[in-house]
Amino acid sequence: MTSLAEGVRPDRGGHPETGGAPRATVTRLGRLRALPARLIRRRGLRELLLIAVVYSIYDTSRFFVEGRQATAFAHAIKVLDAESALDFAWEQTVNQAISAHRILAVPADYMYATLHYLVTPLVLIWLWRRHRNDYSRARTVLMVATVFGLIGFTLMPVAPPRMLPGFVDTMARYSDFGWWSHDASAPRGVGKFTNEFAAMPSLHVGWALWCGWQLVRHGQHRFTQAFGVFYPALTVLVVVATGNHYLLDAVAGAAVVLLAWMAVSGVQRLRPAKVIDLNAHRVLDLQDVAAHVPAPRTSATA
Repeated sequence: MTSLAEGVRPDRGGHPETGGAPRATVTRLGRLRALPARLIRRRGLRELLLIAVVYSIYDTSRFFVEGRQATAFAHAIKVLDAESALDFAWEQTVNQAISAHRILAVPADYMYATLHYLVTPLVLIWLWRRHRNDYSRARTVLMVATVFGLIGFTLMPVAPPRMLPGFVDTMARYSDFGWWSHDASAPRGVGKFTNEFAAMPSLHVGWALWCGWQLVRHGQHRFTQAFGVFYPALTVLVVVATGNHYLLDAVAGAAVVLLAWMAVSGVQRLRPAKVIDLNAHRVLDLQDVAAHVPAPRTSATA
């Protein structure tokens, strides 16, 4: 009688297996090889959920500034006074120059309404797929910067320049050329659900600076790195030209990203080095383990 070591299954009537490895071993190897993929899918779903939660918090920030319109306008005047004292209150000049020409104003409106919703997720996906060891830290900096911005909106609501005399609401003037409403850059019908006093800090600029930082740091091509420099500068011009932010808002947007990076770096320095290394390489190590597991032998290779 042939032994089990020779590949015979008693439940198969004594006929040998077609492959050289017992079926139980093959099953275990298959599960081990599939483990990294399952972890990656689970982590991807967790990342999407986290982003959705942060966006929901951002969307509900309007409830914290209801009834504080007078305060928001008073803060706006103080911002302009501070810029005048520092001699860089250029918003009105840029806003009027761009708004006077439809060929310039409409593209600026589209960029304001769309780029931060397109470029930021694309950079996150790029980091996830191409630079996964750096993804967690970069994503955490972005999330913390967004939370800092929400705190700023709540503690210091500021009316945007487009609501003040002497400024042009570019998006309202050219709303017939886009999908946005007269109230804000949101689609028609949902403008009333946005926080129109979320000017300080400018998360448009903050997110753009974060994107540029990642592209310059991790980009392998000159075009990628050049776009990383160009995109934040373009965003500053767009938010000012459309009358949605002050220059100090842009400075504050850059500041929250810097503060978020300092906070995340400080927390990671306090954590044990082994824990940091485990979190950074958890999925990669599992992939390495699976890669070194020998594939089950088949009749062709036996």
